[in-house]
Amino acid sequence: MTADDDRLDAQIRFLSEAQCLTGVLRRSVVGDSPRRENAAEHSWHVALMAVVLAEHAAEEVNLSRVVAMLLVHDVVEVDAGDTFVYDAAAKRGQEERERAAADRLFALLPEPTGGQLRTLWDEFEAGASAEAKFAKALDRFQPVLMNWRGDGAGWRKHAIAAQDVLEVNQPIAAGAPKLWERVEAMVAEAQSAGSL
Repeated sequence: MTADDDRLDAQIRFLSEAQCLTGVLRRSVVGDSPRRENAAEHSWHVALMAVVLAEHAAEEVNLSRVVAMLLVHDVVEVDAGDTFVYDAAAKRGQEERERAAADRLFALLPEPTGGQLRTLWDEFEAGASAEAKFAKALDRFQPVLMNWRGDGAGWRKHAIAAQDVLEVNQPIAAGAPKLWERVEAMVAEAQSAGSL
């Protein structure tokens, strides 16, 4: 085996692990069906959102960096699982679980790729750069959109109140103010329709 073969083997091992996101179920349902969305679907959807909605970012962003960040932001859920954003008890220890997962998963990749993807993941978690703020806004907007489109199925199932949706999803305002205005309208509409 050559060094190139070892490198390719490591890349394939990481990609094989990342594919396990298809088995990590989220609380959001897909459209108006009872089927729960998986973390891989979510990652694809938010990456697509970045391409479509980039003009609505609060600041100018490097789109390819945002897309890459969104493609790796939930890879850690392969080990750590998905933590429901409205579940305060489940959020305890989340940061430690996810950091340990990031340590393991990104280390599967050869350098410099492993370090580059870990840097993107850390940047997303810190939420300080324009790209991370926009990525976080999309990460929060996507489940709101899913619930709104599905007549609040996930919100109703978990007894989520309108005020909770607005409070938890506040990062949208920092990364994409126009989307935040839309979220406020969606929440008001869902409340009026009895979906929230």
